[in-house]
Amino acid sequence: MSSTNTKKICLWSGPRNISTALMYSFGNRNDTAIIDEPLYGYYLAKTKAKEYHPSAEEIMQSMECDGEKVIQNLLAFDEKPIFFIKNMTHHLLDLNLDFLSEMEHVVLTREPAAMIQSFSKVIEFPKAKDLGYEDHLRLIETFKERNVQFHVVDSKDILERPEQRLDVLCRAVGIPFSKAMLHWAKRARKEDGIWAKHWYHSVHDSDSFQKPVKKPESEPREDLKDLIQNSQLLYQQIIKA
Repeated sequence: MSSTNTKKICLWSGPRNISTALMYSFGNRNDTAIIDEPLYGYYLAKTKAKEYHPSAEEIMQSMECDGEKVIQNLLAFDEKPIFFIKNMTHHLLDLNLDFLSEMEHVVLTREPAAMIQSFSKVIEFPKAKDLGYEDHLRLIETFKERNVQFHVVDSKDILERPEQRLDVLCRAVGIPFSKAMLHWAKRARKEDGIWAKHWYHSVHDSDSFQKPVKKPESEPREDLKDLIQNSQLLYQQIIKA
């Protein structure tokens, strides 16, 4: 595998996190190009998720579904000094992982209860595989085995202290912080995947990271409780990694 001089930053997230807002944040820098979930089509083509993800066929038709070709295209990118690659961790299936050593890596996680309840509004009966917590832990172990540096970020920390936490994150991946990352235009972006119409309503109506609003905790659906409890155990391991 060969790469270019462009610094490539891979964000590894689960769904219903601030991953799209973070992509917009990096995309507001003059020196940075962004790409939205380039392995999504590959993931759908490889799994039964295509049976219940909205617009699955349209997504697969809109993008490259050969995972190895996707990775080669990412490595070859050289149009700007920085390339921010937004990924869902569970999209990383059965691929040659040698490319990991050629990129910077950020693992973005979120406390499960709110995330799973939000996710279930779009996909009514989520499965553990849809959420990415197990995949986060497997990826973290892979980083350690390969001596690849990675940085774990909890979304609530960015929401509560965006400038401070983004500055820390930028230093961790070897780039200067830019105040341009604190705001973006309140609209869709041309880089959005075509799935944005199902998932991105909130971020399209935002122009910055907003502090979480304290709301009364709603009781989760009975069929989600075990999934939330099991995910909480995994989440605790992730934030300690």
